[in-house]
Amino acid sequence: MEIRQLRYFVQVVQSGSMGRAAIELDLVTSALSQQVSRLESELCVRLLKRTKNGVQPTNAGLAFWHKAQLILRMTDEAARAAQLGRLSGEASVGLAPSTSGVVALPFLREMRCRYPDVGVRIVESLSGNLESLLSSRQIDVAIIFGGSRAKRVQTVPLLSEQLYVISADTLPVPADPSGYDIAELAQFPLILPSSPHGLRSLVDGAFSRVGSAMNVTAEIDGLATLMEAVSSGMGVTIQPAAALERCKGSKLHTVPILGTTLSRLNLVASLVDEELTPSGLAARLVLREVALKQVDDGHWLGVTALI
Repeated sequence: MEIRQLRYFVQVVQSGSMGRAAIELDLVTSALSQQVSRLESELCVRLLKRTKNGVQPTNAGLAFWHKAQLILRMTDEAARAAQLGRLSGEASVGLAPSTSGVVALPFLREMRCRYPDVGVRIVESLSGNLESLLSSRQIDVAIIFGGSRAKRVQTVPLLSEQLYVISADTLPVPADPSGYDIAELAQFPLILPSSPHGLRSLVDGAFSRVGSAMNVTAEIDGLATLMEAVSSGMGVTIQPAAALERCKGSKLHTVPILGTTLSRLNLVASLVDEELTPSGLAARLVLREVALKQVDDGHWLGVTALI
């Protein structure tokens, strides 16, 4: 099996046609077809099926295509590293909006300082979406919440993040000076993410356990807009302290929640080591170190490191 055969096969799958792939590769179609046939013979399995609209990968071909892409990516990065004499390539990192406000810029600065030839792509999305992107190999590393059920994704606990009541106005004095309990929060108009959001599930569960009904006046899935609504006095929210990074110019108040464990587990999730490129491995290491340094330096409030 040769690297060029892998490149040929990947291009055929991406093009969906032997003819189009041959044009992209600057080959004669018959020569390209012959190379793919040799690859199938060597593997003793059919990788492509011909249809009236072109070619499509078989189940075996689809599995082979995923692995071939990883091999080619690592081969290209190895060549660039050898040519430059230092680590190069690309790394894609996923962060939830609240996490991004605390970690993204310090992470980018540290990556540029340590690995100036590594291109970094930051993907900001909900934790569940980031897990899907990891599963489909569209990103290398992410900080997610709760846990991952995806195959070929490994996780390491990073920190536990406390949730708070956040409001633009000074809230009424709670019965307990140290904070509010869940039952007391039923009196306030709440602005929360919608139900698919993991944080919303935590809040729903807390109210359900004490038998209190929530007064949800607005559901907003975008953190920036949600915090703007809270800043304008439309209601209060329940969020980690990191959400305050999205509205530094506003005077917001945070109050602890008592009588229940309202916190979320943050994990560093990544592709398994054998599928991570050297730049992906570097990004995972730097992301973990930067996150913990933000905690140590007091820039990430309301969290307890688990590493």
